[in-house]
Amino acid sequence: MSHPIRLCLVLHNHQPIGNFGDVIEQAYQDSYLPFLDVLEEYDSLQISLHTSGPLMLWLAEHHPEYVQRLRSLVAAKRIEILGGPFYEPILPMLPGRDRVGQIVNYGSYLSETFSTTVQGMWMPERVWESALTADIVRSGIRYTVLDDFHFKAAGWNEEQLTGCFTTEENGSVLRVFPGSERLRYLIPFAPVHDVIEYCRQTAKKNPGATLVFGDDGEKFGTWPDTKAHVYERGWLRRFFDALVENQQWLQTRTLASAVEQQPPIGKVYLPDCSYREMTEWALPAQQQELYQEVVHDLVQHPKWDSISQFLRGGNWRNFKVRYAEANEMYARMMEVSRNLEDARHTSGDSELLGRIEDHLYRGQCNCPYWHGAFGGIYLPHLRNAIYSELIAADNLLEYLEHGKASWVAATTEDYNFDLRPEVRLANEHFAAYIAPSSGGMLYELDVRANQQNILATLQRRPEAYHRQVLQGNMASEGEGGSIHDRVVFKQDGLDQRLQYDAFPRKSFLEHFYDNDVSCTAVATGGAMERGDFVAQPYEAKLRRAATKVQLQLSRDGNAWGIPIRITKALTVEAGSTTIEVAYLLEGLPRDRQLHLALEWNFSGMPAGADDRFFYDASGQSLGHLGTYLDLTNFSAIGLIDQWQGMDVSIGFNRPTALWTFPVETVSQSEAGFELVHQSVCVMPHWLVQGDAEGKWTAQMQLAIKQGHQPSNLAEQVVQNFAMA
Repeated sequence: MSHPIRLCLVLHNHQPIGNFGDVIEQAYQDSYLPFLDVLEEYDSLQISLHTSGPLMLWLAEHHPEYVQRLRSLVAAKRIEILGGPFYEPILPMLPGRDRVGQIVNYGSYLSETFSTTVQGMWMPERVWESALTADIVRSGIRYTVLDDFHFKAAGWNEEQLTGCFTTEENGSVLRVFPGSERLRYLIPFAPVHDVIEYCRQTAKKNPGATLVFGDDGEKFGTWPDTKAHVYERGWLRRFFDALVENQQWLQTRTLASAVEQQPPIGKVYLPDCSYREMTEWALPAQQQELYQEVVHDLVQHPKWDSISQFLRGGNWRNFKVRYAEANEMYARMMEVSRNLEDARHTSGDSELLGRIEDHLYRGQCNCPYWHGAFGGIYLPHLRNAIYSELIAADNLLEYLEHGKASWVAATTEDYNFDLRPEVRLANEHFAAYIAPSSGGMLYELDVRANQQNILATLQRRPEAYHRQVLQGNMASEGEGGSIHDRVVFKQDGLDQRLQYDAFPRKSFLEHFYDNDVSCTAVATGGAMERGDFVAQPYEAKLRRAATKVQLQLSRDGNAWGIPIRITKALTVEAGSTTIEVAYLLEGLPRDRQLHLALEWNFSGMPAGADDRFFYDASGQSLGHLGTYLDLTNFSAIGLIDQWQGMDVSIGFNRPTALWTFPVETVSQSEAGFELVHQSVCVMPHWLVQGDAEGKWTAQMQLAIKQGHQPSNLAEQVVQNFAMA
């Protein structure tokens, strides 16, 4: 062929903030290292490589020899290093200042590490909005890669997508390459001949064209079954051999080379979009099911290829609607970002501000903010890692303001962007966020010493793929299967573990149940709610003193149709590691008992480990943190994670019955469907009856300490309530 086509192979290697070291090491051994081993043998092949910041930092620490090998290949012009935002955030999620900061910082790091000029970038999850263009160009980037799905959604057809385009926003111009979805599904799953034939047909129709394959490097060895397929059975070597054999008409090039060799085809304005699967995952569960049914019905239509380009799902931002927990992380991140920007104008401590910025940027890593075929928000260790970074940044910001002195503060603001005020109670030991409009729930509780939000819980909710769990289908695990087609169960009986929550799994919530309800019924969501206090609005009053703040919440509601008023309060004192909780119920019948249960959930302390357990007032273990307990006549209960040094206890001023049970989800990841422990519920409950005035009161104390041994709760509770 007189006009050879260019094939740009663009690999994206990524590991999120907070991922386990052994998981990253396995990905290195299964994907990153063997791919490089094979590539080095083929002198004439070129690729563009993006390695996310978290992974690059890990590689530099644990495998510097790998980074040195990359450096040599960059010098030989066989690998082009692509940049992007340092810690792989979804760019539309960030304020413009953080977008630019992340891209510039990573570009500087890569330029210094590899002695190269970074011109192109990887777009995290290919989530695109036109407003990003100006910030990307301002960061020094000339070109990026999106999916051809973006272009087809804008009205272009596949035959037109044979090179890069320009897009523009507010006078800033950026080159954009369309990555082939067809190649994403062929490589490395289809026979090599099919890949070459697809390229051959493109060359016949469009001599001189540029084809782009852009996808995860983990599909070459880390994705299920791919290590054997790609390396042991030789798919990658056969592919590279075929590329060499066909170099006369099919030449591998970096994106940088393609930019220099082929002028832009034209201009395009792309809709807000991501890759096809991501738009599907962003839909609500019911709409996902409908979307899948529509695709199933239409895929055999003779005009399907023409129809499919007009069929797409939702907007990535709506993951913050699907999952309130994602919005909570996002809102906390935005708060830290705003506070850092304010601190930049008031503090001259550039070293400390740089540390705060790095923690913030790490807390913007995208993986736990969404969910699809990968674990995302359902993985507690990834959520915990995000909060750890944001709390670390917040700790330093508070240090800039307060130094080492004891302090306490109460503020009210629309923290979660719902046009309703939330309340923040904080001191030097923790920060508590309460939503009066949503049952007065305590939805975030940050422990500064451990940099942990012990309310990073997750509500159990329906997912579209739960249909597959209920059907119990098992997919064959053979060569050539895409990760999106797998139905594999990592545990038996997952269809029996599907349970859904009517309300958020948070704390400081009030339920009324039938008097004879069981712990099992409550745990599985089968208990009838007999009151109207959960998730309903409370009136809020803040009281401030020099060393103490109190939030008082009140609601006139009912239980079993009986009008009842609940007043509850949280009190925080400077220097204290204890939150005081008080309840007053008014309007209770004097001749009838009502069943009141107070819900508290705690996350971040895994179940099933001997060093993470419940304990009683004498410090004796009651079982690991996944244990179902049905206790009576208790004055206190503790939860301890000896590995992390986290000790949480609740004391009561009156004897109480207690239920505890785990909150577990059935979710999908690249390895299949799995049961994940999300949190543990601790629920004190009483049969309450009005006194002569129809009142009932209770006090609780939530103590959060660092420690590796159970506290003496008996002595602590007596002492604390005596002082109160």
